[in-house]
Amino acid sequence: MCIHERDDWPRFHWDQNGLANPLAAVRYRQGRLIGRMDGLGFQLREAAVLSTLTQDVLKSSEIEGEILEIDQVRSSLARRLGLDIGALTPADRNVDGVVEMMLDATQKYQDPLTEERLFGWHAALFPTGRSFMQKIRVGDWRDDGSGPMQVVSGPIGKEQVHYQAPAAGQLPAEMSQFLSWFNAPASLDPVLKAAQAHLWFVTIHPFDDGNGRIARAIADLALARSEQSPKRFYSMSAQIRLERSDYYQILEQAQKGTLDVTAWMQWFLGCLDRAFDGAEATLSGVFRKARFWESHSGESFNDRQQKIVNRLLDGFEGKLTSSKWAKITKCSQDTASRDINDLVKRGVLAKDAAGGRSTSYSLAEG
Repeated sequence: MCIHERDDWPRFHWDQNGLANPLAAVRYRQGRLIGRMDGLGFQLREAAVLSTLTQDVLKSSEIEGEILEIDQVRSSLARRLGLDIGALTPADRNVDGVVEMMLDATQKYQDPLTEERLFGWHAALFPTGRSFMQKIRVGDWRDDGSGPMQVVSGPIGKEQVHYQAPAAGQLPAEMSQFLSWFNAPASLDPVLKAAQAHLWFVTIHPFDDGNGRIARAIADLALARSEQSPKRFYSMSAQIRLERSDYYQILEQAQKGTLDVTAWMQWFLGCLDRAFDGAEATLSGVFRKARFWESHSGESFNDRQQKIVNRLLDGFEGKLTSSKWAKITKCSQDTASRDINDLVKRGVLAKDAAGGRSTSYSLAEG
C-alpha cells in the first residue's frame, strides 16, 4: 500500500525528540555559513552564489539523467543575475528553462506557491512540449491517458514498479490541499517544512515528467524562506546527486510505509548537513579562483584561455588534452596547441606526468 492510499493521508508525523538534535545542528551550521558569507566582499559572495546555483541546476538535472552543459548554465545564470563573467555562452532553451525555474524559486521565495506558478515552472522545463522523444502534457496536471503514473525501473517486459501515484482525477484536490498547507503561516520549522514538502509533492507526482526537479525546487524555496535570503551558498541537489541511490531508496521506503516519516526527515536533515560540507568546498574553490586571477591580473589571456582556466579552477572532470581544448573552445587543433604552449611557457599550465597516449595538462602549482 502506498501512503496516499492510507486513511490518515496526508497527516504526516514524526518523532519530534528524535529530530531535535539533528535539526538544531543543521540550523546552527546554516546560521554560521550565512554569517560567514555575509562577511565576504561583494564579488566573492556573488561568485559563491553563481558557483552554488550552477551546481544546483546541473545536479538536479543529472539526478534525472539529463546532462546540461556547464558553460551554458553558468552563462544563463550570470545573464539573469546581472553578473559580469566575461564572454557568455549562448544557452539552449531547455537550459534557460531550468535556470528560470530555479531562480524563480530562490529569488522569489516570499511569493506564494500557486498552481499557475507550478505550471510556469513545468512549461519552462519542457519548452518543446516533449520529454526526450515523448510528447507530454506541459503546464498542466497529467491525465493518465496512457495508464497510471508509475515509477519503474528495469528493461521493457521486466519492469519493476517502485511506486504508483494517485489517480489523475484526484490531482486537483490533492494539489489544492498541498498548496494550502505550503502557503499557510508557519507552524513548523521551515527546514522541516522543506523536507515534508519535498516528500509530499513527489508522492502526489502531479506532472507527466519533471516531478523530481520541481520537488527539489520547492524544497529550495522553503530553505530560502528558512534563511529569509535569496542567496544560495549550498546545494541540496548536488548532495542528493552524490547520494542518489540512497535518495531513491529512502523515498521508496517512505512512500510505501506509514505516515510516520521520521526516517525520511532524518535522512533529509543528514543530507542537508552534508551539503554544508560541500559549501565549504565551493567556498575554497571561489577563494582559489580569486587568488589566481589576482596573481595574474597584469597578464593577458584570450577568451579561450580564460574559459579553460576557469574550467580547471572550477574542477575539470577528467584530463585536459589539446583535443578537449579544441572541442570545448571550438577552435582548431593547431590553435589549441598554441594556446596551451603559451600558458605552459608562462608557468600557468604544466604537463602531467606521462601516462596514456595523449599529453594532458593541469594548472601549475604555486
